[in-house]
Amino acid sequence: MIVGNGEVEEAGADVIDAADFVIRFNDCRSYGAGGGRTDAVAVCNTGRPAKAMLSSPEWRAHPGVVSAREIWSVRHPDKFAAMRAPLAISHPDLDDFCDDYTEAFGAFCAEVGKKHVVIDKSVHDAVDASLSAFAPTPYVVPSSGMIVIAQVLSKFAEAEVALAGFGHAGWEWHPFAAERQLVDGYIAAGRLRRLGGKMLVSSSYGV
Repeated sequence: MIVGNGEVEEAGADVIDAADFVIRFNDCRSYGAGGGRTDAVAVCNTGRPAKAMLSSPEWRAHPGVVSAREIWSVRHPDKFAAMRAPLAISHPDLDDFCDDYTEAFGAFCAEVGKKHVVIDKSVHDAVDASLSAFAPTPYVVPSSGMIVIAQVLSKFAEAEVALAGFGHAGWEWHPFAAERQLVDGYIAAGRLRRLGGKMLVSSSYGV
């Protein structure tokens, strides 16, 4: 079960908590109304979201973060290091977007006894290639949700995978329209199913 940061229908909480493995994102905004079970927290490990989480005692003490066995860093350091120079020209306001905190998340995991998973650069590249089929408007990066979906589908090909809390809306530089089309294609092919819900719009780059 991949649970985004959007609203989850009330009946969905029990379904989520009954899953074998539940992935939430960043500050686990889905926790509570979207159930409580949390096996992995997928984090934006670069830029402002990463800095905010790592410096927050509240994030470290969040019951979802505490109960998670794994922290997934969705942004591979090599991928984002290569993006820094082009972004300085195209999006100078994102001057801290590629600041890398992967090692800091690894240190946090070592400190509290969690597994740290860094999603490979090849997953991000494959998502970009898949999205290109839908002619997306110019974007900076796919959303964390899309990267995690691709990771799960590639690593757990035989698993039944469901989504909740995904509305495919939010930060302006994620290609949400193309992502919705890609996800709908996976659903039509039987690779995913959707529990429904509406994405909450965030003012900062994140999921």
